[in-house]
Amino acid sequence: MGGTLKVLLDTHVLIWWWRGDVRLDERIATLIATGGDDIHVSAVSAWEIATKRRIGKLPELDGGGFDFRQFVATQRLATLPVTVEHALRGGGYDTAHADPFDRLLAAQSELEDMPLVTRDPAFAVFPCETRW
Repeated sequence: MGGTLKVLLDTHVLIWWWRGDVRLDERIATLIATGGDDIHVSAVSAWEIATKRRIGKLPELDGGGFDFRQFVATQRLATLPVTVEHALRGGGYDTAHADPFDRLLAAQSELEDMPLVTRDPAFAVFPCETRW
């Protein structure tokens, strides 16, 4: 990965970047740090983080320590909205994979022709390109 390749970050990659998590591969960290507007973050990730925060799955984000919009802006990441086409494609995948966040991220990756940067093997059931 490098050059002018546009990529979409999976939610866990964004969270690991924010945390400085050691599970984030050094190549990926460098890509995010230097990629600017070629690195995309989906509105789906904002929804997923807000949902997981609400139900207590991201306790480190309690207490106002994380502002999604501010973090994305200060990191110079591009945001990707969800379109009707994304929603129809994600909902229409003929697979038993039930996670709506993953389905939408896969659809965005596929339709926008942006590899999804993820370590999650669950995306193998979708027709999107993944990178790690």
